Amino acid sequence: MTDTSPYVVSFDWLAERLDDAKLRIVDASWYLPAQNRDPVAEYQAARIPGALFFDQDRIVEPGASLPHTLPGEAQFAAAMGGLGLSDTDTIVVYDGPGMFTAPRVWWMLKSFGARDVLVLDGGFDRWKAEGRPVETGLPRTPEPVDFAATLDAGAVASFDDMMGIVTNGGSQIADARGPGRFTGVEAEPRAGMRSGHMPGARNVPVMSLSAGGKLKSLSELRAIFDSAGVDLGQPVVTTCGSGVTAAVITLALRSLGHQGSRLYDGSWSEWGGRDDTPVATGEA
Repeated sequence: MTDTSPYVVSFDWLAERLDDAKLRIVDASWYLPAQNRDPVAEYQAARIPGALFFDQDRIVEPGASLPHTLPGEAQFAAAMGGLGLSDTDTIVVYDGPGMFTAPRVWWMLKSFGARDVLVLDGGFDRWKAEGRPVETGLPRTPEPVDFAATLDAGAVASFDDMMGIVTNGGSQIADARGPGRFTGVEAEPRAGMRSGHMPGARNVPVMSLSAGGKLKSLSELRAIFDSAGVDLGQPVVTTCGSGVTAAVITLALRSLGHQGSRLYDGSWSEWGGRDDTPVATGEA
């Protein structure tokens, strides 16, 4: 029995398939301001051969007051079709450091009905460091295709859902932010946000789930959830700062066969940015 995620592929796996006309590769890199990296500029300078760029700041709900708000079906379908992505393609998603922002796009694609979506283990930074094939120069312009988008509403948790969970229970909450932000010791990077966490939430820091940009083994992931007090036999809602790194927890959960997870799209940007939500500090 394998101890690796069925949703993750290795460098060797991808390198052997770079010429596969049925395979689509997506650069889903996005960075916090403190990381001082420009994902668009980096993609335009160098990428895995044939990779398309998924802009996580632009493929969002128009006019939304929160960052990274999930778009509607029509907008997502148009954006994916414009990138040359079909819901029937095999799609491999990667980011710079590995297991940081690629799982968010993996989750979005799967939630909108893409059949076969995988995440590259290790990230593009490591891919380049190993001397793997890299494409430079202007990226190609993709041929538009059709993407049939149907959102799985059960994959997403709303603000009202979270208020109900915090008030009445019914699901566990797993927060991907670092321990300092979770406990309230560190200030939030976004202005106007309160510090702390949703009452009852458990801290599963995103950085604890990978090593060297690679998702940890299934046995290691299971131990991490157990240590955090997350019962894999019960429903889980994942959350983070703006709904991006929460998807790494979602990927880990689904890798372990957990089917009852939702992602809170508003995450702490919504909860911590309001003044009518309960907030806890300290350890869970």
